[in-house]
Amino acid sequence: MSPQPITLADFENGFFDGAVARILELQQPNGAIPWYDKGVLDPWNHVESAMGLTVVGRLAEARRAYDFLKETQLGDGSWWSQYGAAVPLDDHKYAGDGEDEKRLKDTNMTAYVATGVWHYYRCTGDRAFLKAYWPVVERAIAFVLAHQSVHGEIRWAAKSVATPEDDALVTGCASIYKSLECAILIADEVGKPRPEWGRARAELGRALREKPHRFDRTWGSKDGYSMDWYYPVLSGVVTGERAKAHLREKWDVFVEPGKGCRCVDDQPWVTIAESCELALAVLRMGQEDLAHEIFAWQHQWRDADGAYWMGYQFAENVAWPVEKPAWTAAAAILAADALTGYTPAADLFTRSHVEEPALELVSAPPQES
Repeated sequence: MSPQPITLADFENGFFDGAVARILELQQPNGAIPWYDKGVLDPWNHVESAMGLTVVGRLAEARRAYDFLKETQLGDGSWWSQYGAAVPLDDHKYAGDGEDEKRLKDTNMTAYVATGVWHYYRCTGDRAFLKAYWPVVERAIAFVLAHQSVHGEIRWAAKSVATPEDDALVTGCASIYKSLECAILIADEVGKPRPEWGRARAELGRALREKPHRFDRTWGSKDGYSMDWYYPVLSGVVTGERAKAHLREKWDVFVEPGKGCRCVDDQPWVTIAESCELALAVLRMGQEDLAHEIFAWQHQWRDADGAYWMGYQFAENVAWPVEKPAWTAAAAILAADALTGYTPAADLFTRSHVEEPALELVSAPPQES
């Protein structure tokens, strides 16, 4: 028997109570939401968790999560890529071993605050919140775009002793593309339009579509990771028939029928968050039945308390790793929202809300050998 599709009623009948409880269990008094028990925190997954709380109406807790970001934003608009497992945290405490050269400022993680803030506003209509967080978003996007090259791609991290590689990641840049869309919408809504952000987003989109040589230049290709496959579709970089063809190309590589989406192509391991995101990408292509089916597969990977395991190793038939991350719970909640239209922000990830401005045609740089 095929698993049943998620419905609006499931939000009311407690289907996600375990997932919500898991996020709340992990949230610290200062608003920080670490990955899992005794885990570190990173800004991207922290925002994802806050969005999950927003969907289910836990607004006070979601605001505390965003307050944590406001309080810990660095002077240049960024955040450290990880904060320590010993939470509550001091304002700018880093999760490394105390060596300055280990510190890292990831551009994608910094950009994602715009997605979270816009999502909260779409769900609640709270203009006071949007205005209060506009300076946070503005500084974050300024940091991110300071790392965009003349070719359009955005450097993966701020240059430091720990991050000398002047390179870009497909998944990270695709996620930034979506975050820039949300930042543009925020700017327009608060009466501070930023047309230069639209141009930067268009250049980034062009780089992702037309300049694959600008990515993974100094390290091995990441195309064995499923996120590099579906994120250009999920983020709206690749659309229409091209997007459908793009997903078909590696469908049999990454999708394990009845189970979900592999994290990497060479391991018998499906991960719940990636599977939920793939369902969103498929929904974006208008394939609603297939999106429901992929999402329904994920419920078999819940613990008895209703929280989702990070992944399932299907060769050994075990949950692995034995962790129930906050971001995994949030990914499931966000996918369910998109599939049911539960909140006003349900279509955030399933359609583009900003069109790319036209760019003057310029000669592409020669491809590096």
